[in-house]
Amino acid sequence: MCGCNQKKGKTNLLIIHLLSSIVCIYVLWRFVWPLPVKPGPKGLLALVIVLVSQHHLIGRTFFGTLASPEMPFAVLVALGWLFGAYVLLAAFLLLKDVAAIMLWGLRKAGVGVAFPFSAARASGILLGGTLVLSAIGVWQAVRVPDVRTVEIFLPRLPAELDGFRLVQLTDLHISRLYQAPWVKAVVEKTNALNPDLILMTGDLIDGTPQERADDVSPLRDLKAREGVFAVPGNHEYYAEYQPWLSAFSSLGLRMLLNEHVVVPARGQALVIAGVTDRAAARFGAPLPDIQAALSGAPRDAVTILLDHQPRGARTNAGAGVDLQLSGHTHGGQIPGIHCITRAVNGGFVSGIYTVGGMQLYVSRGAGLWPGLPLRLGLPSEITEIVLRSGPDKKPGAAR
Repeated sequence: MCGCNQKKGKTNLLIIHLLSSIVCIYVLWRFVWPLPVKPGPKGLLALVIVLVSQHHLIGRTFFGTLASPEMPFAVLVALGWLFGAYVLLAAFLLLKDVAAIMLWGLRKAGVGVAFPFSAARASGILLGGTLVLSAIGVWQAVRVPDVRTVEIFLPRLPAELDGFRLVQLTDLHISRLYQAPWVKAVVEKTNALNPDLILMTGDLIDGTPQERADDVSPLRDLKAREGVFAVPGNHEYYAEYQPWLSAFSSLGLRMLLNEHVVVPARGQALVIAGVTDRAAARFGAPLPDIQAALSGAPRDAVTILLDHQPRGARTNAGAGVDLQLSGHTHGGQIPGIHCITRAVNGGFVSGIYTVGGMQLYVSRGAGLWPGLPLRLGLPSEITEIVLRSGPDKKPGAAR
């Protein structure tokens, strides 16, 4: 079984690089080839685009892994900027070609319309615009996230726990892109909220415990009255899963691996449960098991579940969970692309959802995978959740 999943993982990598190559050919064909410039500059631009399009392959071959390229921060930022501009350029070229086809159809129908710019000017606007947008997106991705406060109403929550405050941290992706000073700033912002609980929903790291030893050390300073609990995300499995479990425990994080704890909060029992991640299948590790996670938990207590990916929400709701906290989606990162992210994550991408009788909150996360450090209009977050007793008179809109 493990061998089959490893082959599947290699196949997925090949598909990623193949798709990148196809997009590269499209950009060369529709953008570089028509440029009214001399062959020398045109060839140089084509070479840059090819290298940028394949920088993940180059990185995982010579500088670490796909999940954790071990490059200096400035290099990762520069590559993120160029790759982001390349992705945006491909998207805008596609929209431009679709518009051209529509205009052609209108002209065939006798409607006289045309592009307002010459081809050369349109190319200049596209290139300049994507470079600027990508620079803004990278800045939004690498900055220390702001606090986002949300209220979540739970019908079964005892009145004594009304106003109980959680902080959800997810998708930190601690790496050469998000290093110790950034992690320390996130920890300080979190502690300043003086939370009752800190709940961490996976993808905390990229890289091995040896590579990230200094960068994860600020997590030791996380403080909450009722403790700090965490579950793994898919990226924990990509880099020495078992050693990371020991490292997280040494940092004071209580890992919940298909299990639960009962927290005596304000004289009331509160169940905090956690499951492993679906990526475990590729590594021969235990798969998420909601029944095992809740086995022996008091039925009359409110249950909060940590599950990195939101796709299992409907199953978890059926198991009697009151509130599920997830991440994984990064909020979609870029408008338009977020629709694809939502589609592959069971219809969930960011914000509050009602699933059966359960509330689901999907955080946009604090960090990003270093391979695409880009956010546009979908900012990162440290999530402060205030629990409220009773039904919500104004249900939170799913976003």
